[in-house]
Order: sequence, then C-alpha cells, then structure tokens
Amino acid sequence: MPSTLSGRTVLVTGATSGIGYETARGLAERGALVLLHGRTREEAQAAADRLIATSSVSGALVRPLAADFARLEEVENLARAVVREHPRLDVLVNNAAIAAPERHTLTADGNEISFQVNFLAHYLLTGLLGAALTTDPGGRVVNVSSSLHRTAAIQWNDPQRVRRYSRLAAYAQSQLALTVFASDPRVTAVSVHPGICETGLLPLYGNEGASAAEGAAHVVRLCDPATEIVNGAYYDRSERVAPAAAATDDRTIKRLNKLADLLVGHTA
Repeated sequence: MPSTLSGRTVLVTGATSGIGYETARGLAERGALVLLHGRTREEAQAAADRLIATSSVSGALVRPLAADFARLEEVENLARAVVREHPRLDVLVNNAAIAAPERHTLTADGNEISFQVNFLAHYLLTGLLGAALTTDPGGRVVNVSSSLHRTAAIQWNDPQRVRRYSRLAAYAQSQLALTVFASDPRVTAVSVHPGICETGLLPLYGNEGASAAEGAAHVVRLCDPATEIVNGAYYDRSERVAPAAAATDDRTIKRLNKLADLLVGHTA
C-alpha cells in the first residue's frame, strides 16, 4: 500500500538531533521529501548524511538547509530559499527548540534567546512560508510543543524577562506562545507534546524518558494527510486533549500576534 506521505514536501526545523531528526527519518522512510533544517550548513549536511547512511532512505528525499534561529535574518533567508526551490510545501514542522540558558541571554535581535528560537523564529518562518504552504487537504503546520506550556504565563509587559528571569519559566513561556500560535486562524496548525523523551531537553523534565523515535512517531502521524486535524488542536502524544485555557483564548491569540509582529517586524 503506498504511503499517504509519498510525494509530499515537509520542512522539519531542528532536525539534526532528537525528535526532529527521528521525525525527518520517519517522514523520509514513508516517501516524503524532507527539508532537513540545522543551525549550520555543516550540522544539517552531517545529519542528512547520517540519515541516508543508517536507513533505507534515498538521498533524493533529504535536502539539508541551514539557519541559526538566534538570528532572524537567517530565518528570512531560509524562508526565501524554501519558497524559491519548493514553491509547494505540504507540511511545516516547527520543532527547533533550546532549553533556556541559566543566565538571561538576549539575541542580536534583542529577544530572550529561548523565546526567539522556540517561538518567534517559527512565527516568522510560518508567515514567510504562507505562499508556499498549500491549502490543499493535508497541508498543515505541526508545532512540537510541551506539556510545560500549562505552567506558563506570557509576561506581556516584559516578554524578554529582563526583570525576573528563570530558565524554566522562560522555556515554558516559549512553549505556551507556540501552542497559542497553533490557534491562529491564518494557519492550519496543531500542537503536539511528544512525551518526555531522551533528548537534549530531558533535564528540564526529569531523569528518564521514552526514545526520541517514540516521540517522533506522534509528530509523523500528525504530518500524515490521512490524519484529520482541527485547527488549534493540541495532542498529548497520540491523544487529543484540551491545552491550557490561554491557548485557545481569542484575546490572547490576537495579543500574541501583535507582540510577535512587533518583535520580528524590525527585520521583516
């Protein structure tokens, strides 16, 4: 039986390790053309080579791409390259994420680094890919979020957390923002908490977790056009559950869009 992902083009951000890498592998094994994003050209190329060498995936199905999400200009260049080379994009997996550092850190763009890498860069990328992201049935955005979004509050008056910084609160805020963004009526998107997995982010959650491949399976399922989705839906692994109340609140969605537009706008 041919895979329903065959012939589809999917961009996976943060695909050089962990859940992103295993998602890229799962998609390519099912016949999708995977645009594999890494922070640097070398990291993306190494991940693509590793994937091809350790699976039955043909090299024709994996294209490495690079952009450092701590620099919004690089996100714009990435979007331009994707639109130019792949005018039709079926799925965007917003997966790239970092744990907030111990010390408050601002990017060159002036944003708290985890808020930018985990949310603002994806907000900007999704908007710039709007022309390529198909509205055909099955076209969608999948945000890889976290159950920690439930513990978060967006500090509207201090989103960069200059006054009070805690790495866990900063990380949770970035995940809440990403989850709220899935409810944006301008995109067909869902969020998924892939479970607590053995990845670089594990220390934020605990000492042990499932394999990255197990977590990735939940992401791959949501990329499949055979899986029907409702805009703004939130999944805890394979189960659809209600996200934090803020994630579906119209006022919060509008307010976040306004804030994100402001924070990414100086380079747009």
